[in-house]
Amino acid sequence: MLDNRQRRWPERHLFLYDTTMSIQTILRVTAWLLFAAIVFATLSPLDLRPHSALPVNLERILPYIAAGFLFALAYRRHILAAAAFVIIAAIVLEVLQNVLPDRHGRETDAVVKVAGAIIGLTAGWLVTQLATRLKRN
Repeated sequence: MLDNRQRRWPERHLFLYDTTMSIQTILRVTAWLLFAAIVFATLSPLDLRPHSALPVNLERILPYIAAGFLFALAYRRHILAAAAFVIIAAIVLEVLQNVLPDRHGRETDAVVKVAGAIIGLTAGWLVTQLATRLKRN
């Protein structure tokens, strides 16, 4: 004989998994879309690159803070892999600029971007730790 939990399984799970996206999925999609935007802004020709009124170093660091934060939240169980990805991607994208005729990669730019990634990853990790502790209590 089936207990109540087994009887309700299809009703309870059918709608949860077929019609809604989890927060985790939304975070992952958002993180990857932001990463795609960073790749475009980093490697596109200068005339296609988005410009803002922000200081240059702020333009460099903010996207990586956001990316680090989102990847830390989206891949909280794989934080070291997320950290390695974001940090290595910042370095590789900066190096790839040297291949392009109208772009130039600099070590100082890479340091700023890596610092942003570390700040974002740390903030995201702290949020996940806090959420886990609050959930336990």
